[in-house]
Amino acid sequence: MKIDRLIGILSILLQKEVTTAPELAEHFEVSRRTINRDIETLCQAGIPIKTTQGVGGGISIMDGYKMDRTLLTSRDMQMILAGLRSLDSVSGSGYYGQLMEKLQAGSSEFISGRDSVLIDLSSWYKTSLAPKISTIQDAIENRHLLTFHYYAQTGEGKRTIEPYYVVFKWSSWYVYGWCQKRKDYRLFKLNRMDKVVETDKGFVCRNAPLPDLSTEKIFPGGIKVKALFSKDVKWRLVEEFGPNCFTETEDGRLMFTADYTDSDNLITWIMTFGNKAEVLEPVEARRQISKIVQKMATIYKED
Repeated sequence: MKIDRLIGILSILLQKEVTTAPELAEHFEVSRRTINRDIETLCQAGIPIKTTQGVGGGISIMDGYKMDRTLLTSRDMQMILAGLRSLDSVSGSGYYGQLMEKLQAGSSEFISGRDSVLIDLSSWYKTSLAPKISTIQDAIENRHLLTFHYYAQTGEGKRTIEPYYVVFKWSSWYVYGWCQKRKDYRLFKLNRMDKVVETDKGFVCRNAPLPDLSTEKIFPGGIKVKALFSKDVKWRLVEEFGPNCFTETEDGRLMFTADYTDSDNLITWIMTFGNKAEVLEPVEARRQISKIVQKMATIYKED
């Protein structure tokens, strides 16, 4: 991707006195013409790059413009590398790994000790996520429409969007873009997407706002939940809702209270606790769970 290559070129120029277009082209596996365009882009961004011809000539950053590495502490660099490593865990390519190598190559004097922060953004779905993320990133960079088959709670079907952001939130990956069907900006969960294709149809980039990823926006609540849980599932309540979501009752059970956004999701979540949970409110959710349990008892009834 172009932005990765630009960062990589700048990193090399900051570490080496001089390099050449053929060397950069071979390193990044692109043409010399592409490298020349990248150098022009860096110059337009205000980086004082000079080129000289002849023996000993090449591409370099003008004297006096060198990054003072003492400005970055060991902890700063560890955070930078941790961030790059986390992206590499789902990238499906060597982009971020190559960039880490470039940063580490000239940074040994101010990176001390072992890595103290390790972030792995991959999941059980890494093999299917990486190609999707790569395709979406290409479509965003090339300003091409993205098509995919989407499975939603309300149904399934083909979607076409103008992609703007790849988002990691709530332990899942999403793409944010303008949906041609809904005529609005939408978040689409990558695990619900199939047949993801970057089309050859371009689009005019909108002044797309950053997605509102606040919990209140995506999960507005509205359903007041009250339920009793056995003490041995306290760890799950703490993990999912925090240590202040319940109080202990006299019989040792946990009285859980929270706002929930969707009745069906609430019922599904409660059912994962089996007989270790009892819904008190809302009453309708309690009735629905009772019906489900009765049907399950019929299905699993022993002869």
